[in-house]
Amino acid sequence: MTDPILPRIRPAIAALAPYRQGKQAGPDAFKLSSNENPFDPLPSVVEALQHTTPINRYPDATAGRLRERLGARYGVRADEVHVAAGSVSILHQLILATSSVDDEVIYAWRSFEAYPSLPLVSGATGVPVPLAAGARHDLDAMADAVTDRTRAIIVCTPNNPTGPIITTAEFAAFVARVPADILIILDEAYAEFVTAPDAVNGLAERIFEKHPNVVVLRTFSKAYGLAGLRIGYAIGHEKVLDAARTTGVPLSVTSAAENAAIASLDAEAELLERVAEVVVRRTRLVEGLRAQGWDVPDAQGNFVWLPAAERTDEIAGAFVAADLIVRPFSGDGIRISVGEHESVDKVLQVSESVVRTLQP
Repeated sequence: MTDPILPRIRPAIAALAPYRQGKQAGPDAFKLSSNENPFDPLPSVVEALQHTTPINRYPDATAGRLRERLGARYGVRADEVHVAAGSVSILHQLILATSSVDDEVIYAWRSFEAYPSLPLVSGATGVPVPLAAGARHDLDAMADAVTDRTRAIIVCTPNNPTGPIITTAEFAAFVARVPADILIILDEAYAEFVTAPDAVNGLAERIFEKHPNVVVLRTFSKAYGLAGLRIGYAIGHEKVLDAARTTGVPLSVTSAAENAAIASLDAEAELLERVAEVVVRRTRLVEGLRAQGWDVPDAQGNFVWLPAAERTDEIAGAFVAADLIVRPFSGDGIRISVGEHESVDKVLQVSESVVRTLQP
């Protein structure tokens, strides 16, 4: 039987590996591969989900109630807020709005693994800039990489998957070096977990007011525990966000997601208590791993990074064999999400065993 004739696919897309989600865990395993919130939804959020718009009706395409709520929270107009199906959707929309053939998009590497696909899908060229010592963004090198073809720069803080933040002073110096007509996307998906006092906070510092080329991204997936509902938001200049809205898929934010996000904002004090508990677990995990000899960089998200180089897959296999589903990045290292209380001790037990049995 001969192969069927298929539509012609762009070579860059055909060669691009699809996004690979963290491995799912069995009933007796801890899933520590996707940076999910280990806590069940709050009762108030569950109640909000029971009062959603009937599923035979379309949702509000603008997520207007949530945008009004976020605008009031951050002191901006609703038109300066954009809501989409996860902050990664907004990333796609912004790159599509700014970058095409012969354009360039700069990002640090290693960083969020979806970044390389964004320029390729839009027809642009990705420009990865290696991380500096300590698994941190090299903002000077990223500024040096700007050319007349650069249309957008993605900055991730805390950096996923390695963990360190960018400071306020570092980001200010970086923005000052970047031409004002180049979009800077400040991806702060893990901002709620940050405890470093000098970390940049795009919303608290209102960077987008002084620099209209800066858009700040946040999500309800991580700290708020709504990963399964897919909802994130951006705050920035209205015209920039209008361009993102133009490239987005209409009606992609469900009423259930909008209602759950509003209920989460109502219950924020209780949610932040959970965030504080995740930070306590993170601290215990980092201190324990370092005491065993692991070179763990500063961890400011809800995950830790184990640099493992060529032994990444081997070491990750030891965790998986112990029912700890972690996220290996072959040739680089392993990201371990901060999960259930019981998982922390188990991670430390396995990591100590790895130190003993997999010595160079």
